[in-house]
Amino acid sequence: MPQKGNKPRQRTRPPRIRVPNSERALFVVDDSKFVGVIQRLSLTGGSAILAKGPIPQGTLARMGLNTVFGQVTAQIEFLQLGADGIPLAQAFRFVAMSDISSERFTAAVTQMESAGFSDFEATGNPLGGLASQSVSKLWDSIRRLSAVIAPGRQTSPKS
Repeated sequence: MPQKGNKPRQRTRPPRIRVPNSERALFVVDDSKFVGVIQRLSLTGGSAILAKGPIPQGTLARMGLNTVFGQVTAQIEFLQLGADGIPLAQAFRFVAMSDISSERFTAAVTQMESAGFSDFEATGNPLGGLASQSVSKLWDSIRRLSAVIAPGRQTSPKS
């Protein structure tokens, strides 16, 4: 007989933001500095494509990110590769952030969310939203792949 209270808990994930304009962040591992292009952000972490290539999972680092509200610095931990369905994107989570950086970061995420860059859809048909989100992710992946394959090439529509 099933017991009450033994229901699996659903964790609510903070909304993830698709970061516009190929925003870059500076990452520092030990004394090595390198740039990464931020793909997604949330209040708990994000993902980036790193110029240095993959970093071993569990590696601690510092990250610096410029926002319209000022620079944000944070201690992060690198997680798995293949974040958000993008093979070269590496996930990370925030480990520590100063109060000032936290305020700036929250304000920036809130602004991007209100500008429509959030993956979260509060209303509407959940299946329609899921389909729309899947198509959007597919389109983003195709766009990134074409940029990697032919970085300087411009494609023009065929007449």
